[in-house]
Amino acid sequence: MEIEGRTIGPDQPPYVIAELSGNHNGEIARALKLIDAAQEAGADAVKLQTYTADTITIDHDGPGFRIEGGLWDGRSLHELYEEAHTPWEWHPELFRHARDIGITIFSSPFDTSAIDFLEGLDAPAYKIASFEAIDLPLIQYAAKTGKPLVISTGMCTPEETGEAVQAARTGNDGGGLALLHCVSAYPAPADEANLRTLPDLASRHGIMVGLSDHTLGTAVAVAAVAQGACIIEKHVTLARADGGPDAAFSLEPGELKILVEDCRTAWAALGVPRVVPEQSEKANVQFRRSLYAVADIKAGHVLTERNVRSIRPGYGLAPKLLPEVLGRKAKSDITRGTPLDLSLLEDGDDAG
Repeated sequence: MEIEGRTIGPDQPPYVIAELSGNHNGEIARALKLIDAAQEAGADAVKLQTYTADTITIDHDGPGFRIEGGLWDGRSLHELYEEAHTPWEWHPELFRHARDIGITIFSSPFDTSAIDFLEGLDAPAYKIASFEAIDLPLIQYAAKTGKPLVISTGMCTPEETGEAVQAARTGNDGGGLALLHCVSAYPAPADEANLRTLPDLASRHGIMVGLSDHTLGTAVAVAAVAQGACIIEKHVTLARADGGPDAAFSLEPGELKILVEDCRTAWAALGVPRVVPEQSEKANVQFRRSLYAVADIKAGHVLTERNVRSIRPGYGLAPKLLPEVLGRKAKSDITRGTPLDLSLLEDGDDAG
């Protein structure tokens, strides 16, 4: 997958998305500062959410329309989304500003009208939020744009995830497709992250995977990289103390910077299966053990445990060859402190 020239995949550092959500607190100036903070922290992209209260729900107070428990207890859905939405009239300026400072910007559309609107802004990719992952017509509509498509799987059963993938592939898989493992709790308990889901998702669907992370802190996201996450998405706020719909489980700019650095370090540490010592280890050969003459040995004399030992440094024969060395004769004088080599011994070629 590629978004605005940035290749995303297992052989690339993780692609870090800073999610603004409703943490602009209704102020465009704050939204612009959040974009600046994401860019300064080293994130690859910043993401908006494109909906209005009326495109995502209705203004109604009947059963199911008022939230019970959790971070937004007592609020109606319409009330919450009216506060949290990013006004559509802000979008052109936010897109322009992000592009001016060199950070990719795209959005999560919550209905087809949002996709049409974002197409007018030439959005380079689309993210389907976890609660919309069962809206197969929406996924197909987004896929038909031919843009890269990222789908969060929060609350999805394996069957629902499979249906979402199929819908995306039926639409148009030319732009690339990725699944983000997600626990749709705010905040999400770390012990419910179940990061071993990542390789399972990748293998089950033959697809790139990542993590949309709602846990507190950065540890879970960093661990996800070790499980194969190619994309990390995390909410960001200027300051949790300022409040906001998602502030309680969002990272502040300094924490986002740590997340970016640690995720990339974790990816670099994965490397490849080790077959030879690393370059950084070569200077420490002297601290390994090897076979040395620990007493002078005259030509023709036998090597014994009194004149040969396994000691440091490590420039002689491997200690495992000691049984093959003992009992052989020296071809020439060997002085104390000489690293043993088969060429110093009679019949050395037979030593293996």
